[in-house]
Amino acid sequence: MAEFIVRPEEPGEEAIVSSVIRDAFGSDSVVHLVDALRVSDCWRDLSFVAAVHDKPVAHIAFTRGWLDTLPRLIEVLILSPVSVAPDWQRKGIGSGLITEALTRLQSREEPLVFLEGNPAFYSKVGFLPGCGAGFISPSLRIPKLAFQYVKLSKYEPWMTGTLVYPDVFWATDSVGLR
Repeated sequence: MAEFIVRPEEPGEEAIVSSVIRDAFGSDSVVHLVDALRVSDCWRDLSFVAAVHDKPVAHIAFTRGWLDTLPRLIEVLILSPVSVAPDWQRKGIGSGLITEALTRLQSREEPLVFLEGNPAFYSKVGFLPGCGAGFISPSLRIPKLAFQYVKLSKYEPWMTGTLVYPDVFWATDSVGLR
């Protein structure tokens, strides 16, 4: 495993984070998603990097979403995107970044984190399939097994329902695995 530290993204690092995202995905589409999230009301300043020699080589962001439960809407977090620069992939940095960030989120009020992604990877960092656990995906475009969640410390068993994405994900056509 590569030596790296996990820390919050610092002001002024937006350009290098955009570069990491662009390199990881091979296009600007996910950069545009993050740019739109940053200026939306769902942005929570929960943007973390994995840095090697103080240079970000990986990035993740958590934004606000909602879970439509029977009693009321509750705020939850959505993990998207996860970006690791190609030269640093498959070295444990992505999973280390996610694991550390989830640990830091345990003291927050949001009870759950949701994502859409590869279950073979995300199950290694604690994510479970949302379907069959009382959660309903926000879109039919999300493959059943890709819709996943992890509980945080404020989770209670009554918290089940439909995940509601913020408008930014729809406006940027960022729903469903591509």
